[in-house]
Amino acid sequence: MQFGGTPQRRRNRRQMLNVELNNDAYPHGLMMYNEPPNMNITLQEFETYAFERVQVLHFLDSLSVSAVKNSTAYNEKLTEFLRKNYPGFLLSTATGREVSDAELEWRRKDHISHFILRLAYCRSEELRRWFLDKELDLFKFRFLHESQSSIQQFLKLNNLSYEPISKEERTRYAAALSTSSYDMSEANVENSLFYRVPFVDVLNLVTSRRVFLFQGDAFVPQKEFLSIISTRYREHLSKALVMTSRALPQLDEDDRLLPILKSFNQTAVTSAYDPKRNEGKVSITDLEELSKLSYPLCMRQTHVALKETHHLRHWGRMQYGLFLKAIGVTLEDSLKFWRQEMGKGIGIDKFDKQYSYNIRHNYGKEGKRTNYTPYSCMTIITKNPPSAQDHHGCPFKHTSSDLLRQKLKTYKAPSDSIDEIINLVKAQHFQIACGKYFAATHKMEESSFQVTHPNHYFDESQKILKGEKPTGRGRGGAKQENEFNPTWAEPIHHKTQVNQDLDESEIERMMVEYSEA
Repeated sequence: MQFGGTPQRRRNRRQMLNVELNNDAYPHGLMMYNEPPNMNITLQEFETYAFERVQVLHFLDSLSVSAVKNSTAYNEKLTEFLRKNYPGFLLSTATGREVSDAELEWRRKDHISHFILRLAYCRSEELRRWFLDKELDLFKFRFLHESQSSIQQFLKLNNLSYEPISKEERTRYAAALSTSSYDMSEANVENSLFYRVPFVDVLNLVTSRRVFLFQGDAFVPQKEFLSIISTRYREHLSKALVMTSRALPQLDEDDRLLPILKSFNQTAVTSAYDPKRNEGKVSITDLEELSKLSYPLCMRQTHVALKETHHLRHWGRMQYGLFLKAIGVTLEDSLKFWRQEMGKGIGIDKFDKQYSYNIRHNYGKEGKRTNYTPYSCMTIITKNPPSAQDHHGCPFKHTSSDLLRQKLKTYKAPSDSIDEIINLVKAQHFQIACGKYFAATHKMEESSFQVTHPNHYFDESQKILKGEKPTGRGRGGAKQENEFNPTWAEPIHHKTQVNQDLDESEIERMMVEYSEA
């Protein structure tokens, strides 16, 4: 990938595009992104392409906590957003005809923007995980919109040797295929596509008895086949992100690209929460009542455990302590609260010696004097899972269904909502389940609130209890997904920046190095 800005390069740009944009360069609209781009682009294109893709990924992030992935509502909202803003993502690959210049230009943009965001989101494990999950969601959505002939072409281009079974085999094994496939009648078998896959590649489907086995092969229906391809895609992209991160020191020397890339990875992928707006607003004498009225389930269970056992282990103290700080408990009150509770178990002197330093540290008064922010839902769900003696974590993620059901009853969640919450948990829609819990406990028929942070949950609850109109926003001001409006900055390019030229492309060299590793 080279960056052109000189007059000579701009004059030759149209000629170069004619060479770059052809069916050989982009034979299919859906990509595994195996090869990095090797072409000239301006810095303005670099930033604009990446900015547009970031908006799509953030919309997917917002949508994933308000609708079940791949459900009808999810697909309809995503389709509406893409059609209105980025229709290129809805282009399926039509086989048997010449691809238009507009489609080839879109494929080029898709290719380049993906690799740019690899650079932006490879810098930490958290950024890599977020980017990987959102890109996988986008890939799955696009894969499901491809035709059977297009999928066959995609498999062939990417050396994925999975062949569909013949029509005769579908007829011969119709009864077995119907029995082994979820929600598939014998009549539907005739018009459905099944792939012949070595059974060792789909052991998860074999163990759950969701495929028909014959002579060492599994006959996988197309809707299950996506899991195989997406697994391959995840493995490939995960490895590529790690390889890119190892090559980053070369890029850090370029003071023109680095600010652009950092502007993308500093967007709110973790639903950041600013605790300053609540400084000194909550008294510790009110915590018991607030825990019953406005705490999310994750914080209520830690509060109850602390009251009952007078002890929390490290991650429990971190999760709950930072939450208290963000709702407005002062440092002095926080020390008093923890001393009162834990002092009952270990004594005041031992508490002051072993634990008070960490509390002051969380408030930025010790050590590096960093003002730590509270944990987001994604951090609680994905990091530091609780063990048997712990009380932190996400109860929707880390608690068994039976124990969760019992806990919901104990906390007086309406009985008619409990089954729905449990079903969402079993489908691993933990944040949506939390949103249903919020709606049920606040006597709302349907909540538009997207739960992405425990402290946003608390704030929304307090607004409702005070008779104020809730924002319905789980990201501290971001609009709901059907009125999406990004909160990050617009592209920061300027004319003087666009015209700067890189004769020796460090990015191109870096891309080639990690792709060949």
